[in-house]
Amino acid sequence: MHPGVHAVQGPGRPAVVMGATGDTISYRRLEDESNQIAQLLRSRGLGIGSAVALCMENDARYHSVLWGMQRAGLYFTAVSSRLTAGEATYILRDCEARAYFASEGTRDLSIELAAALPDVTSRIMVRGSAPGYETWDSAVAPQPTTPIEDEWEGAAMLYSSGTTGRPKGVRHPLPGLGFGARPSRIQERATTYYGFRPDMVYLSPAPLYHAAPLYYSMAVHRLGGTVVVMEHFDPIDFLTLVERYGVTHTQMVPTMFVRLLKLPAADRRRFDLSSLEVAIHAAAPCPVEVKQQMIDWWGPILHEYYAGTEANGFCSIDSHEWLEHRGSVGRAKNVTIHVCADDGTELGPGEQGLVYFEGATNFEYHNDPAKTAAARHPEHPAWSTLGDIGYVEEGGWLHLTDRQSNMIIAGGVNIYPQEVEDVLVLHPEVADVAVIGVPHPDFGEEVKAVVQLVDQTTAGPALEQALIDHCRASLASFKCPRSVDFEPELPRHATGKLYKRLLKDRYWRDRAI
Repeated sequence: MHPGVHAVQGPGRPAVVMGATGDTISYRRLEDESNQIAQLLRSRGLGIGSAVALCMENDARYHSVLWGMQRAGLYFTAVSSRLTAGEATYILRDCEARAYFASEGTRDLSIELAAALPDVTSRIMVRGSAPGYETWDSAVAPQPTTPIEDEWEGAAMLYSSGTTGRPKGVRHPLPGLGFGARPSRIQERATTYYGFRPDMVYLSPAPLYHAAPLYYSMAVHRLGGTVVVMEHFDPIDFLTLVERYGVTHTQMVPTMFVRLLKLPAADRRRFDLSSLEVAIHAAAPCPVEVKQQMIDWWGPILHEYYAGTEANGFCSIDSHEWLEHRGSVGRAKNVTIHVCADDGTELGPGEQGLVYFEGATNFEYHNDPAKTAAARHPEHPAWSTLGDIGYVEEGGWLHLTDRQSNMIIAGGVNIYPQEVEDVLVLHPEVADVAVIGVPHPDFGEEVKAVVQLVDQTTAGPALEQALIDHCRASLASFKCPRSVDFEPELPRHATGKLYKRLLKDRYWRDRAI
C-alpha cells in the first residue's frame, strides 16, 4: 500500500494536518506533489539508489518530499534543522546527496550551505525563496503529477553516532521491491502491536527528521490514516489537538510526559481524551514514577519499545505487562537477546552486561567499516549491539541500566560527549575536559562540562560563560553545556582512560541512572 491507492479511494481525506495552522494536505494533493518531486528528481538524473537530503522544519509539504524520494527508490537523509552549517555540511557531503530540499524555517542555514555544497546540483526551497535555490513554483510545480515509470521503494539513511568522531549514516540495502509491493517493516510492526488502521488519527508531536516520527507517520500514510503534525510541542496544544481531531494514536518521548504531568490538575481534566487508544513511547528511558502517573491518568494505553535507527532488533511492552515488570523495556519480538561481559562471554538472567541482538544485522555505518565491525560481537558476527548495558530477567524481560557510550539523552535527543569535548579542548584555557549528562527534572539529562584548566586561578562565572559561548560558535545549541564545573584534575588512568563514572556518580548519587 502507498498514498496513491488512498488518493483514488478517498482523494479528499486528510493525509496531513498541521496542528497550529490547520493547513491540510489531502491524499490527492500528497499523491500529486510526491509524484512531482519524483519526476523532478528523475529529470535531474537521480536514479534508483541515488542520495538526496532534506532539512526542513515541520512543514505541510514535508511528507510530499519524503514520499517523492521514497517512490523514486532513493536513499534519503533527513537532516536536523537545529544543526550548525558545519555540522549539516558534513552530513550532506558524507551521504553524497545530489539534491537538497529546504524550507522557510531553515532558510538562513540553507543559504550558508549553498556555497559549501557545490556537488549538490539541485537545491530547492519548498516554501519561500533564498539565494542559490530554486522555488517550488519554478522547479516542482511544472512537473507532471503522474507517477514515474520506474517506481521503486527507497530507504531512509539517517545519522547515528557513538562517542567518537562524526555522526555516521545507518545504511540498509534497498528493499528491492516495486513501490507499494508489500507492507514496510514499520507498517507491519505498527499494525501488529499498536493497531494502526485506515481510520486512525495519529498525532506526531516531535520533529519529523527523527527516525520514529518519520517512519511511523509514513506507516500511517501507507494505511490511509491522518497524521496531525505539531510544529512544536506544547502540553496544552497537545491535549487540545487530541480533543479537536479525535486522535487515536500518538508517539512521544518521556520529557513530554513530564511536561504534561506538570500541568495544573484543572487543565489536565478539561480535555476530552477518550478517543486516545495508544500512546507509544521510546527514544529515552522513562522514569518509573512518571510512567506510572501517565498510566494512572490515561489508563493502560502506553506502549514502550526499545530499538534503534540500525533496526537490528525490537523489544516492546504494553501497560499491563509493564505493571508486572516495572522498568522493563519489553521482550524481543523478532530477534534473540544476548547479554555479554566485556570479553564477550554470555551472561545469565539478572547479570548485567552489553546487550546484543541476534537475527538482523544487515546494516552498516556509511563510510565507517570500523564502527560497523565494533557493533558486532567478537565471536558471533550475527549478533549486534546498540551499545546499551542491561540485564534480562526470567521470562525474557529486558531492563536497560546504562549506556556503554556514555551518550547523553536530553528530552529524547541524543547528544554525543566526544563531539563537545573535541571543541572545548581547543580552548586555550582548557587542559582537559569531560562532558557528561547530569540530572534534569524535565529533560531527564542535561549537558555538563567538567574542566581541568591550565591555570586553575582563572576559574569562575566569566570563564564558564566563555566556554559555553565557545561551544555555541561551533555546535548546535542543544549540544552545548548548560553549565561548567572546574576541577583541579580529572580522574584519568595512567593509560589515559578517563573514568567518567567517577564524575557522573557525584551528580547521580541520589538518583538511579
